[in-house]
Amino acid sequence: MIIVKLIGGLGNQMFQYAVGRCLAHKCKTELKLDIQGFNSYKLRNYDLNHFNIVENFVTFTDLAQVSFDSDRFIVKLLNNIVSHIPSVKPIECIKEEKLSFQQKILGLSGNVYLDGYWQNERYFLEIKDIIIKEFSIVSSLSSMSQDIEEQVKDCESVSIHVRRGDYVSDPKTNSFHGTCGLEYYYKAINMIYKTVDNPHFFIFSDDPEWASCNIQPKEPTTYIRHNNSSKDYEDMYLMSMCKHHIIANSSFSWWGAWLSSYKKKIVVAPKRWFFDEKANGEYELPEGWVRL
Repeated sequence: MIIVKLIGGLGNQMFQYAVGRCLAHKCKTELKLDIQGFNSYKLRNYDLNHFNIVENFVTFTDLAQVSFDSDRFIVKLLNNIVSHIPSVKPIECIKEEKLSFQQKILGLSGNVYLDGYWQNERYFLEIKDIIIKEFSIVSSLSSMSQDIEEQVKDCESVSIHVRRGDYVSDPKTNSFHGTCGLEYYYKAINMIYKTVDNPHFFIFSDDPEWASCNIQPKEPTTYIRHNNSSKDYEDMYLMSMCKHHIIANSSFSWWGAWLSSYKKKIVVAPKRWFFDEKANGEYELPEGWVRL
């Protein structure tokens, strides 16, 4: 059995699911999702139910078997909480040690609990087709999103994602992640001008007013304003339908670009993914993406 801890926003949850799904596939065992953290995590909700995933939630009995090292983890779950729990092989808890790819993760076997963010496609690239299929949307699109989808399909669509939110408002988050400046966006837009004929920009943001006031390409531009955080999966879907992408230092727009099936897609990403230098040095992007 593979258990994966889900926490964070939609993009983070997708990375966490993907590594668990790949490991479960390799081990020919079941994947279970631990969403207990959302009981106290108020910034985001569990969101993967909008996709075609294998949704199998962990039980109290499963968690009671997890062997947590109290020296390494804030949260400590004790084994043998109740006497009637059957005696089974303990589940080993694996904490992500660094942001760079850890090959040993894909060599794990037996009962494993994964705790981390796992933001690297190499954790699941070997089952890429499965991940793409399971991250297909199952929830119905709003009528406005359907209209945008048709526009995206009928032009040289370029998604631009502007991530602000807690990246701006929370000092701790800002000091680690930082934000992409206007210089980055305009350099990326100019690059698209030189490589794509007649681009049409579709701008997605958790702060659409700021984006519309500050990012104004010369070419046709549509600002996506109708989806709030409760329908962020619609924005991600619409981004994935675009042909080209200018992404933020955000797992959300990473997935929007990665899920795009356009064979000649151009993906522009910020050279500096994290403000924190050590973390930035450990981060890698998919082959072929342009770091600017």
